[in-house]
Amino acid sequence: MAGSVKRPEHRGPPELFYNEEEARKYTQNSRMIEIQTQMSERAVELLCLPENRPSYLLDVGCGSGLSGDYISEQGHYWVGIDISRAMLDVAVEQEIEGDLILGDMGQGLPFRPGIFDGCISISALQWLCNADKRIHSPPRRLYRFFSSLYSSLARGSRAVLQLYPENAQQLELITAQAMKAGFTGGMVIDYPNSTKAKKFFLCLFAGVSGVLPKALGAETSEAEESHQATFINERMRFKNARGKSVKKSKDWILEKKERRRRQGKEVRPDTRYTGRKRRPQF
Repeated sequence: MAGSVKRPEHRGPPELFYNEEEARKYTQNSRMIEIQTQMSERAVELLCLPENRPSYLLDVGCGSGLSGDYISEQGHYWVGIDISRAMLDVAVEQEIEGDLILGDMGQGLPFRPGIFDGCISISALQWLCNADKRIHSPPRRLYRFFSSLYSSLARGSRAVLQLYPENAQQLELITAQAMKAGFTGGMVIDYPNSTKAKKFFLCLFAGVSGVLPKALGAETSEAEESHQATFINERMRFKNARGKSVKKSKDWILEKKERRRRQGKEVRPDTRYTGRKRRPQF
């Protein structure tokens, strides 16, 4: 039965659930890559970053670096933190461009005040609502996370955290701790009338109150489908107009390597095997 399928956060602590096998899925499953990239794109869009300069961003629950890849493609710099060593190992293998930190966000973020211009998080926040250890208190862990996040953000910046809430009580718990830590803002729910497309983004303002962005597809259910299609088509057209290569293609890999060379980083030399798909090893 579909109702008996457990949510990932109910199967165990994230550092155990996201083992080597799960970490590989995130880099080999094209559907997973597509969804993560789309949500990262929307989260960065909701940050409303300045267009005339690169920003320095934090990616909480960065995993194998899928959202970080999108941040890099937009010309920004980033730092990622994740509790799963296996996920970070995959990120290192993929030669992502951000700096990586192994850490538990529920214990607070280890950054100096005001260092980041913004923060995104994809599918990580709901994990803090579980008590995986006897000493864990979800309200305290959420408050510790939000208060340290507030401190690490430049005043006037935003944090956009995409999440999969289990119920209304969980949403209330999360937003209450965020406000207690000093944030203003609220929940932006894209496509609220759609079962599959519905997405929750907690949009938080640090230091300065702002107007919440308009949710996508917030009209009637009939208009929702056309709005969603228009949104996706427009985004694809803009992507093509910018001349960006398809993610994980040979051109995309070569562009990424060239970008890293310009940053003074050590990059493996290009060969005829660069970007060639490897056969799965059993």
